[in-house]
Amino acid sequence: MWALSAVGHRRLGAAGSLAVVGGGWFAGKLPVHDPWGLWVDHGSAVKAAGAVLAYVGLTVLVVAWWQYGKTAVTVRETLVTLAWWTAPFLLAPPLYSADVYSYIAQGSMVVEGHDVYTLGPSALDPGGIGGDAAASVGNHWRDTPAPYGPLFLLLSATVAWTTGGTIVPAVLAMRLVALVALALIVWSLRRLAREHGRSESRALWLGALNPLLLMHVVGGVHNDGLMIGLMLAGLVLALRGRWITGSALVGLAVMVKSPAAVALLFIGVLVHAAATGPRWRRWAKGLLAPGLVACAVAGGATLISGTGFGWLRTQGVAANIHTALSVTSDLGLGLGKSAQLLLDVDANPVKSAVQTLGLAVAVALILLLARRAMRGGITAVHALGLSLLLLVALSPMVQPWYLLWGMAVVAATEQYGRLSALLVVLSAALVYETHPMGATPPYGFVLAGLAVLLGTLTIRRAPVVPPGVLLPGRRGPADSVADRDVSSAAAGQEPAARSAP
Repeated sequence: MWALSAVGHRRLGAAGSLAVVGGGWFAGKLPVHDPWGLWVDHGSAVKAAGAVLAYVGLTVLVVAWWQYGKTAVTVRETLVTLAWWTAPFLLAPPLYSADVYSYIAQGSMVVEGHDVYTLGPSALDPGGIGGDAAASVGNHWRDTPAPYGPLFLLLSATVAWTTGGTIVPAVLAMRLVALVALALIVWSLRRLAREHGRSESRALWLGALNPLLLMHVVGGVHNDGLMIGLMLAGLVLALRGRWITGSALVGLAVMVKSPAAVALLFIGVLVHAAATGPRWRRWAKGLLAPGLVACAVAGGATLISGTGFGWLRTQGVAANIHTALSVTSDLGLGLGKSAQLLLDVDANPVKSAVQTLGLAVAVALILLLARRAMRGGITAVHALGLSLLLLVALSPMVQPWYLLWGMAVVAATEQYGRLSALLVVLSAALVYETHPMGATPPYGFVLAGLAVLLGTLTIRRAPVVPPGVLLPGRRGPADSVADRDVSSAAAGQEPAARSAP
């Protein structure tokens, strides 16, 4: 297996994807009721067997992805591999999450005229549009207002209205939105890598072919993919001098999920660098102009959707749910419990204070990165990737797929080094944290911990880097010419002459 060619690893990964989806048909997040009878529960024994098959397939996919990263391939070959690995997920039931049912239910609420920023999916009539989706929503979210922006709710409402809220076509329509997001990510990654002199195929391998993305954006249909795609596309345009259009796209990304707003700060850095005139005017343009454009887009999207401005007050609802991956929530809970035992005080205010402190530290570090980017010590786009990773690390709620926010940016801007190695290991580990039906069992953390250990040992012995890519501290060809040389070889041409760095 370790000596397979790129094509061999492509086929191996496709087999892994098929096994993940095959197991998911029995152990995925199946709806409570499917009127079409396609996604139905077959009993606990079949469900357990399906879960085992899905975990085995996932391991095969991760190994194939890891080994594929060590091969020198063209962009075209990587795109073909992405198509092979994505195809099995297209008709699968929801995998690793029930969030898509929330999307459909919230879209149905918009169609029915409910206030999605005040009520939860339980407000829907069980026998009406979106009733089956509402019944399948996770317990935490049934009475929780939507934390998503009006643009995404408008898309969800379109899906609900078009499909009548029927489970199978509604889920597949939402997956079509996820595929559009994936295409946008691919388009943006290639251009961002080109702008930063990085390997396009390498950026696609880490930022798009990643099993974590396939699982949670395509399989789990998370709207984070759409947020990332719009944000990256906005960055591409801003780098090319079209910062107004780029800021508008980021504004649309914020109207899906709010963390994309961080990108406006770094578009401001680009605008400041390109501006002319008095110093105060350059500062004002950089600090204010991208945000004003995004606010105009957000206001327009809100008025067009008709959902109102309630999204401004629901951005913190997710923080009420404790996730074990959140360092600040875990620390806050531990300190709160200790204070409760020792001082007989309520634990929740202590937890909230630690969570707030974590966000404050994240904001401070992001501002420092922006200052460094403004002084030329780091590119603005790479600083954004680091900022998003910091925001996730210090957020009061962290899900495995949140890692994709910053990783998609770093994939196109980072020369292979320690950060890339860390993201590779985390990607390979976090896929195990979630059961195919969306739960987070204790053994998922055990498997993730073992994957971190094994991945760290493996990557220290043999970095996941294809031939021809420059490693830090070593003399060799520049990463940016790797794609050109591989492409030339594939075409039967002599590779371009190289100059030592």
